[in-house]
Amino acid sequence: MGTVCQVCMHHCSLENGQRGLCGARENVDGAVVCANYGQAASLALDPIEKKPLKMFRPGRLVLSVGSYGCNLRCPFCQNYEISMDRNVETVFVSPDDLAGKARECRRVGNAGVAFTYNEPLVGWEYVRDTARLVKEYGMDNVLVTNGTAEIWVLEELLPFIDAMNIDLKGFTQEYYRKVGGELETVKAFIARAARDCHVELTTLIVPGENDRPEEMEEEAKWIASLDKEIPLHVTRFFPRYRMTDRAATDVRQVHELAKVAGKYLDHVFGGNC
Repeated sequence: MGTVCQVCMHHCSLENGQRGLCGARENVDGAVVCANYGQAASLALDPIEKKPLKMFRPGRLVLSVGSYGCNLRCPFCQNYEISMDRNVETVFVSPDDLAGKARECRRVGNAGVAFTYNEPLVGWEYVRDTARLVKEYGMDNVLVTNGTAEIWVLEELLPFIDAMNIDLKGFTQEYYRKVGGELETVKAFIARAARDCHVELTTLIVPGENDRPEEMEEEAKWIASLDKEIPLHVTRFFPRYRMTDRAATDVRQVHELAKVAGKYLDHVFGGNC
């Protein structure tokens, strides 16, 4: 019988040497470890608005790092070259090195570190270790995540995270099943995170999938039940990865759905338009 990974709701049972669905967690002699620890596949100094964060440190830059691995299977993944490929070329960057690099970049307006590009929570130990050092330098930590993790993982990280952008893929379990996730897991993650750090949400509108006004209305009502001040980014889909069978989302539809959400939320932004 394998060792069960407890990081997300998939609870992969892994034999020695086997990796989970995410491709980043591995059973090593009976312990499930972070196989992508410090393995940077992408490192860039980005405007913080690209995360996207509209209402946290506007105008600042953030040193963004990503590895490989993801515990969802979105057919429209924008970063599939690294998130879905465990053989992607990487360079080891220790927590000390990354925190030090963030501090060096402070002179050009860097606010801190963003853990992004792939799903950072499949390697949450690296996020924790690095974020702790970044905070010691008096800088900020940003997490860009799908929110598909158990609450205990979030509790480990919350003391060090200043802001998050969390993907809320849609607002039906049927749609979450298509991307390999679970709506209630993400809702619980969002609700907990919003209590202790700055949270912004992103919903990518995929034509024919999650684009009904009624679904957006239910989503916005639920977000408002947490806090109507939580910013929501309603963004435009473009054909990508395994979903090239449909055109990009009509810009008018993005604006219409943003208007629906705006009936309940104070800060709604259209994106990728």
